[in-house]
Amino acid sequence: MITDPFASIFSEPKPLIAMLHVPALPGTPANEMTISQIVDHVRREAQHLSSAGVQALMLENMHDRPYLKREVGAEITATLTSCALAVRQQSDLPVGIQILAGANMAALAVASAADLQFIRAEGFVFGHLADEGLMQSDAGELLRFRRQIGAEQIQVFTDIKKKHSSHALTADVSLSETLKATEFFLSDGVVITGTATGETIDLRELKEIYSNSGIPVITGSGIDADNLAVYWAVADAFIVGSSLKVGGLWSNPLDPDRIAQLVKTRSQLLDDG
Repeated sequence: MITDPFASIFSEPKPLIAMLHVPALPGTPANEMTISQIVDHVRREAQHLSSAGVQALMLENMHDRPYLKREVGAEITATLTSCALAVRQQSDLPVGIQILAGANMAALAVASAADLQFIRAEGFVFGHLADEGLMQSDAGELLRFRRQIGAEQIQVFTDIKKKHSSHALTADVSLSETLKATEFFLSDGVVITGTATGETIDLRELKEIYSNSGIPVITGSGIDADNLAVYWAVADAFIVGSSLKVGGLWSNPLDPDRIAQLVKTRSQLLDDG
């Protein structure tokens, strides 16, 4: 369901939010680039994606595996701030950020410093058992922090029953009940995913969420040019990452042909009404 704050960020309906998978950051096991090289890489990808016709961009430190839980370190936050500022200078599109794993306060700090429009937050309500261990919910702390730093204009889109996680502890809490808690705890939008990066979403579950949600519904995995039409009517926005890369693999370079096809498919669906 579209809300006025959501529409204030995204000027076009059904936006494609394209991922900028930032190269491995300083101090992480896979880091090979200097900070200036990382920033240049992100700037080039932002320019490419913006020119290709996506409607928004989102930074993520996907290459920083294995991820830390909640606290990522000042070096990560500082470098991502440099990347975010470079993207803002490069593109007029709405820009958001997610910092893995569950570093939601750091993401808000970066978004505030770089004038970003939204963050993606995991572990917002109920918590879950992730690859990184038990991640307790942080809605109360996160939204208080947003108020404390004067960043109420930054929207917080929150995962529920997140991918790469076990939800056995909340197995008796349905997806719809989790949605209700997310809305009650003042989320600005809900992100629904498959079981892993690039995996498609259970269409039945997404339909249930969309029909009952009072906040925007965003798909967080598995969308490509071949299935966008299937999910089109039951989501307000689509986060896309793996499907924009060579071979559909998130860690590969951008694939111009895949990007063009997805953008074209979205345009056709809009034209079809």
